[in-house]
Amino acid sequence: MVQRAALVRVAALLVSGDLAKAEDVVQTALTRLYLAWPRVRTGTAGAYARRCVVNAALDDRRSLLHRHERVAAELPDLAAPVQDRDAADLVALLGALPAGMRAAVVLRYVEGLSVSEAADAMGCSEGNIKSQCARGLERLREAAPAYARPGSARGIG
Repeated sequence: MVQRAALVRVAALLVSGDLAKAEDVVQTALTRLYLAWPRVRTGTAGAYARRCVVNAALDDRRSLLHRHERVAAELPDLAAPVQDRDAADLVALLGALPAGMRAAVVLRYVEGLSVSEAADAMGCSEGNIKSQCARGLERLREAAPAYARPGSARGIG
């Protein structure tokens, strides 16, 4: 079974690095997984959990009503500072991609899923994953030429 920490990491990248929102997305996904558990096949539980996270992240992004929590009696929690500047830059670059494109890039190149596994997780065709990844990587290359691999004409990816 996929560990909760891995799901939070994927969700954090899908929702542009906001750890609190990522934890909310994972909680929603785990609730959906719990409700669907009798229908989940044992061998596909990890893939089903990832798909729940992707769907919950996309649903959260599509939501017209943005829920903002406000606590008047207490100071708000502050996010921990990111230690690795490159990781913060990468998260910011990923945040500039549209939600579906970002999901495809994260699943393929951060989580290391195959094209077919990413397509299953997103509920779309393999061709869609390939095109979203190609376009996403091209946008990342254009936005961050400093991250190009030495000796590589293609750079990122």
